[in-house]
Amino acid sequence: MGEDEIQESSARSVEAQFSGDDVGAILRERGWMGSAAEEAPAELREWVDRAAMLLGAKAGDREKLGALLEAVFHYDAREILDSTDAHIVLARAGARTVIRELGREVIGGRDVDSDRLKEIFDRMKERTGYRGRELFHPLRLALAGRAGEGELDRVILLVDNAARLPFAVKVKSARERMIEFCGQLD
Repeated sequence: MGEDEIQESSARSVEAQFSGDDVGAILRERGWMGSAAEEAPAELREWVDRAAMLLGAKAGDREKLGALLEAVFHYDAREILDSTDAHIVLARAGARTVIRELGREVIGGRDVDSDRLKEIFDRMKERTGYRGRELFHPLRLALAGRAGEGELDRVILLVDNAARLPFAVKVKSARERMIEFCGQLD
């Protein structure tokens, strides 16, 4: 291993406090992935490694990592909308406008990856005139299931890919989440 490879590897391990093995262990513990005895298909291993890279540095500890992963694997719009945080977010000016515009973007569009999420953010800013928490909290509430900060954007980036993979539980795509969320929104 050359000097550049060692530095790159060190930089990655500082950024991601957790490995794919850590993510896989949490997924198995919670019944979202098969048992350790089963060899996961390559596509699942790739997703688990990507989840560790995206969420690991933002998690801080194993409990927080589990909570971020839960946002990928458990989505129930009724539960979300019954939460106090949802009521706070939806009571803000423009929240329902943001949700409507987000629905138009996600339901009729392609999968949400990094480029698509940036495109959605930019279009939403342009169409609604909202920025900051007035834009991002309703967006994160609808797609990640909670209001919060930028770590939830990383959760959103994992959703559509996870929805296509053979996990032990069905992961709802961004499109399915928006349809469910809008259907439950009064």
